[in-house]
Amino acid sequence: MSRRGYTVRIGVLAVVATLAAACGSPGKPVDPAPVGNAAWPQPAHVGGPDSTAGGGTDTSCNPQASLAPSGTSIPDGSTMAKIKERGKLIAGVDQTTYLFGFRNPTSGNIEGFDIDMVNEIARAIFGAPEGRVQFRAIPSSQREDVLTQGQVDIVVRTYSITCARKAKVQFSSVYYKAGQRILVTKESKVTKLADLSGKRVCATKKSTSLAKIATDPAKPVPVSVDNWSDCLVMLQQGQVEAVSTDDTILAGMAAQDPTLQVVGDRFTEENYGIGVPKDNTDMVKYVNAVLDNVRNSGAWQDSYRKWVEPSLGPATPPSPQYQ
Repeated sequence: MSRRGYTVRIGVLAVVATLAAACGSPGKPVDPAPVGNAAWPQPAHVGGPDSTAGGGTDTSCNPQASLAPSGTSIPDGSTMAKIKERGKLIAGVDQTTYLFGFRNPTSGNIEGFDIDMVNEIARAIFGAPEGRVQFRAIPSSQREDVLTQGQVDIVVRTYSITCARKAKVQFSSVYYKAGQRILVTKESKVTKLADLSGKRVCATKKSTSLAKIATDPAKPVPVSVDNWSDCLVMLQQGQVEAVSTDDTILAGMAAQDPTLQVVGDRFTEENYGIGVPKDNTDMVKYVNAVLDNVRNSGAWQDSYRKWVEPSLGPATPPSPQYQ
């Protein structure tokens, strides 16, 4: 037999042996790999407690008292004149908080109650807001940073006024009052923060909400993330038991997901102000004059009815306090 014939014969025998084995005893089955529940991916930069977040424990000032308005004229050499010469108002805003600052998926525009406040300031400077605002979307943890580094003219981002924050930046008068509550699934039995002892509760980094969670006597487990939309996703995926922050923000989450609900009474008072770089006192006075006009003209009420009233009911603009 030639070498070629020998090779062919060996190949045929191997095939026959394989077929015979297939027809015989199946033998001992191989155990499959163990199957478990795959963990949901977490958002980037998930952290833990921060008892100093937001500086809410500092009571060394009256946080609501701002500089008295000086009208909406624009003097030469003022901060407002420089903005007008540039042709754009640069505003640090949110793009992830439904109802207050979010990107409309249809138009691609950033919209909401806070965005309306930005547009009113741009209207006062330029005569019309269209094309005159450069929105810079920032996480809540960067609100002081972009102001102290001069990267924006204002920050309008559900920004609670505290004495610790006022040591770093200036604030306008209060343009909105909110309060911290709890967001849970409709199946949850939770109605108050005390019910969350030992449970994971989500809030954003450097927020007053995170500080409250971290220092509460019930000892919930704080979970910190960059954006409130990250908290929403973690709650939907069962990675946290609840989200706790201002009812304004929670109302937007509940409006997006009918399986969730806002529960309990307010257990903090959050006074929203417009952040301004520390040295720009003329801009603070100007913004306060614009906000006075917004309160008195009905523009505040129009914006509130459009964005917030369907979720949180009627409200009126807060009265300003001045130094």
